[in-house]
Amino acid sequence: MTSRSKLARGLSMVASLALVLAACGGGSSDSATNLTTIALPHDWCNYGAMLDGFVKKTGIKLNELNPNGGSGDEIEAIKANKTNKGPQAPDVIDVGISFGPQAKTDGLLMNYKVPTWDTIDPSVKDPDGAWYGDYYGVLSFEVNTAVVKTIPKDWLDLLKPDYKNSVALAGDPTASNQAIQSVYAAALANGGSLDNAQPGLDFFKKLKDAGNFVPVVAKQGLVASGETPIVITWSYLALADKDALKGNPAIEVVIPTSGRFAGMYAQAISAYAPHPDAAKKYMDYLYSDEGQLNWLNGYCYPTRYNDLVKRNVVPADLKAKLPDVTGAVFPTAAQLDTAKKLVTGSWKSVVGVDVVKK
Repeated sequence: MTSRSKLARGLSMVASLALVLAACGGGSSDSATNLTTIALPHDWCNYGAMLDGFVKKTGIKLNELNPNGGSGDEIEAIKANKTNKGPQAPDVIDVGISFGPQAKTDGLLMNYKVPTWDTIDPSVKDPDGAWYGDYYGVLSFEVNTAVVKTIPKDWLDLLKPDYKNSVALAGDPTASNQAIQSVYAAALANGGSLDNAQPGLDFFKKLKDAGNFVPVVAKQGLVASGETPIVITWSYLALADKDALKGNPAIEVVIPTSGRFAGMYAQAISAYAPHPDAAKKYMDYLYSDEGQLNWLNGYCYPTRYNDLVKRNVVPADLKAKLPDVTGAVFPTAAQLDTAKKLVTGSWKSVVGVDVVKK
């Protein structure tokens, strides 16, 4: 065999090996150059700018799934795509923090610790790195003042006859973290506690019986049209809607007097992520100073807020934009999990109505 023949044979064997490795997932650059996200509407906590910043910084291509999905939908997407490495399999999730511990127990999450790990409060992160708090806000009333003339200031006000067919949730309380925690917050204002969310279910039963509850998932368009002129939603979403609508109609954002409830969300990488390398780069970006300030620009308190303030990283104008969260309470992961099970399991039997998307 000539040296040229030996060389050709050697190159052929290398090429064949490369094809085998690519077919098995090894040696493929796809893991680091593509990323699949899920349930990230661009007007939620400034995610539009966040994703744009990530793409600009890394060059990674995004595949965005089900932008209006809830935390439960994200978990189900991982479960449904364990053996699927295609475009329907999410790499990363952003869920209510109460979903994190069970997802870890179920083996759905990959352990990973970002470079800024030590600046994240230990109470809002899994010690192994399976999930980690990202941002929080408080529950508020987003009110279309063109329709609602008397602005509700507290939870009990919502039961008044002034608000017939007016009050809605921003999600389905059997699946949406935001809606589940809205029920939990109502409990705090109606004789409940962080260890007893039942009064929240009873409150929504009263709201329905009074004819005030509108059982649809409220979005910006429904608030603006007056179909759901009052929506119980995170402060950062209400403030973003107010900015987006630019006074047409005018929106007032009310932080209720009682039942001030702070809700933390959490990031995690799927244990079945088709693109784990890109997922890690994504987490590194979210928890960098740049990423944290992106969330802050969307009226969210990022999980590293205290560290940013301590190092004088937060611009004064951003601080001034944030809502007053004085007196807000933070449930533990165990309390959140207990409340989630109660609300999702008892909503239909207690309140007796399905909350549907339009």
